[in-house]
Amino acid sequence: MEKVKIDPVVFWSSLIVIVAATLLLVVNRESAEPVLNSLMTAITYKLDWAFQLLTIGLFILLVWLIFGRYGKIKLGEGKPEFSNFSWGAMLFCAGMGTSIMFWSIMEPIYYYIGPPFGIEANSNEAAEWAVTYGLFHWGISAWALYALPTVTIAYSFFVKKQSSLKISTACRGALGKYADGWVGKLIDILVIWSLVGGLGTSLGLGVPMISAVIGEILGMEQSLGLSIVIVAIWTAIYCTSAYFGLYKGIRKLSDFNVYMALGLALFVLLAGPTLFILSYFTNSLGLMLQNIVQMSFYTDPINKGGFPQAWTVFYWAWFAATAPFMGLFVARISKGRTIKELISSVLLWGSLGSWLYFAVFGGYSMHLELNDILPVAQILNDSGGPAAIVEVLKTLPLSKLVLIFFVVLGFIFLATSLDSATYILSAIATKELKDQQEPARWHRLLWGAILAVMAVALMMIGGLGVVQTSSVIVSVPVIIIYILLTISLLRWLKQDYGSVPIKQIEEGKKSGSESNSTLEV
Repeated sequence: MEKVKIDPVVFWSSLIVIVAATLLLVVNRESAEPVLNSLMTAITYKLDWAFQLLTIGLFILLVWLIFGRYGKIKLGEGKPEFSNFSWGAMLFCAGMGTSIMFWSIMEPIYYYIGPPFGIEANSNEAAEWAVTYGLFHWGISAWALYALPTVTIAYSFFVKKQSSLKISTACRGALGKYADGWVGKLIDILVIWSLVGGLGTSLGLGVPMISAVIGEILGMEQSLGLSIVIVAIWTAIYCTSAYFGLYKGIRKLSDFNVYMALGLALFVLLAGPTLFILSYFTNSLGLMLQNIVQMSFYTDPINKGGFPQAWTVFYWAWFAATAPFMGLFVARISKGRTIKELISSVLLWGSLGSWLYFAVFGGYSMHLELNDILPVAQILNDSGGPAAIVEVLKTLPLSKLVLIFFVVLGFIFLATSLDSATYILSAIATKELKDQQEPARWHRLLWGAILAVMAVALMMIGGLGVVQTSSVIVSVPVIIIYILLTISLLRWLKQDYGSVPIKQIEEGKKSGSESNSTLEV
């Protein structure tokens, strides 16, 4: 098979931008931090309407694609490359990482002590909304932000036969020849920065959490040395997986990840207050479905309590910043699926996986809090989230084994996200990727090493927070990328299938004169 070559402009400029921006942020951390935080506040308060409308607008567009005439278009010839289980496992693990492990336990407690809609804190009404808002933030709306880029990129790669796996290439339907110029390069560099920052967020959550659990198991104090060892182990796992590639490495690791995640959730459900968890989830799901329109548009402009800005808008911005990466990765593994199948699976399987964790772990932590078994909220306020998670896990039967299992799952969960990320970073910086080609092995490993070195350096000098914040700020120009991706997809669909009868769409036939064309504007 023909060797793949790196795109020197994207590779070197991305590397220089990442290193330079990180150094500038870290060296000027004391002055940069308040500026970035004020920027973040300005974004969440002044653009709350934009992120809310973007998210609900994408959902409406995706529903139209599922049930409309274009839903039956097949993305690439032949059968799907992966089984439904492996495909679902990879898309869920790439999207969630250790974030779902942390927030499914802690987020309901945050909502209980700081509820929305002016509800009294620590009240029964606050408890009713605690898991409800977790189901909303990690449900269909969040996965809608991932699904639109995925469909456009998959269409670009498998139907339009574009030879590179890049966001700029997927925007060609809107940008025309400018997708290959400086505008396209800028888009790809922006995507790489948002991806690196998003991984910084995952590491910022994952490392302290795993460090706290390991400290409890081994009776050790948390330290920088322990954090560096954790990053080194993670690096070894995901570099090994990245070395073996998509088919032999990432797929198998994701399968194993999902089995372990399901096993832990099932254990907590059966060992914990099973009937309460099931009843609480049912009630929370009903409350979310009843109020989903209000929650989707909620900005609180009169009382200005700050809840939607601190939580909903922040989440939409965070998910939007990492969505191009998710879109690139899930598109790459979705050959042979229809548009309807792809969107439905991303929305439903992604949401169901998140809801399972919030139902079980959120329900369990709230059970401990509400029944005075463990003062989770007080531990959270006094000692932080990682310490609270350790105490929650210690209340389970066979707690030592649970803690060990939790650590292993944490390593695997983040490793699946990181090896998906190294795959996509190397794909963006590669000139051409033909069908079933993968980025060069040395290229994947190089990005793995870069991410590891950056993580350790940032932890040593305490600069992880500023990189996380900057990645969410990147979500503002990503709104423009969403618009370009939407225009690109709709133009391509109209160009290729606008005049084709539905029966021919089902047979995979395009408009004859336009079947191999690429739109130029």
